[in-house]
Amino acid sequence: MASNVPLVEIDLQGSLKRVASGKVRDLFEIDEHTLLFVASDRISAYDVIMRNGIPQKGALLTQMSSFWFSYLSRVEPSLQTHFLASDLPAAVTYKLSPDSVAMLSKRSMQVRRLKPFALESIVRGYITGSAWSEYKSRGTVHGIKVSGPGGAILREGDKFDKPIWTPSTKAELGDKDENIHPDQAKDIVGAEYAKAIEELSLALYTAAHEYALTKGIIIADTKFEFAAAPETSSAEPKIVLIDEVLTPDSSRFWPLSEYKPGGAQPSFDKQFLRDWLTSEGLKGKESVTMPDHVVRQTGEKYQEAFVKLTAE
Repeated sequence: MASNVPLVEIDLQGSLKRVASGKVRDLFEIDEHTLLFVASDRISAYDVIMRNGIPQKGALLTQMSSFWFSYLSRVEPSLQTHFLASDLPAAVTYKLSPDSVAMLSKRSMQVRRLKPFALESIVRGYITGSAWSEYKSRGTVHGIKVSGPGGAILREGDKFDKPIWTPSTKAELGDKDENIHPDQAKDIVGAEYAKAIEELSLALYTAAHEYALTKGIIIADTKFEFAAAPETSSAEPKIVLIDEVLTPDSSRFWPLSEYKPGGAQPSFDKQFLRDWLTSEGLKGKESVTMPDHVVRQTGEKYQEAFVKLTAE
């Protein structure tokens, strides 16, 4: 039976070396080429981690990412990902206590050990969130001049004529990510890698968006992360899709049946948490504990998105 107690700290009691800890995930070393990618039940909003978590959120995120890695690899056959397996290797299991094995079940992935680019690759199909805030004040999104068909003024929630690539910096834990113009990405990863990341991100978003529509969900925007392929004989830069993929943590999911541009949209992601933080004057504040109803409703929205998107 799934535990109703959120797992916010991953403690393997020294059985495996911890190599990194992020807002949600902890990374442990399996060997020099492989990591164990463990998703906790922590949740962050506005780059701040809440004190309490969402029960079983980590397991849900892991299973959803596994689904998308598989799906995207089928529709983009040349796609390289860091995903290896969603089970624990025997070489790891024997080092762990039975309690640790049970704790890691369904919330762990074996992944290739790669160095991420210091860049978050965001694709936006609709104008919302920070993009909407910038557009209202400047008429731009990440410094890009945007408008509706024929130069019309955009409304909140409007669909762009075509998806746009709007990268951000990838801040260290505790710092804030910064929205940047696509040209600035070239200074971070180099022009060739920036182009490769942009083109692949747009292709992956388009494929996922089309699939999600058949399940009654609009993917308004999403964040991808990439690393350079460690070995390549090609002159062209090769990149690898890493981290989580198209989850409620990294994307905005809207119910297609309720989509009505001109205002905020109902969602299947952590927008409910963001809205609560804003309404309570807690946006960006540290050490916030979510009340039970926010925990419960956020978890329900995540679960609903998972079921809709992965159902046969």
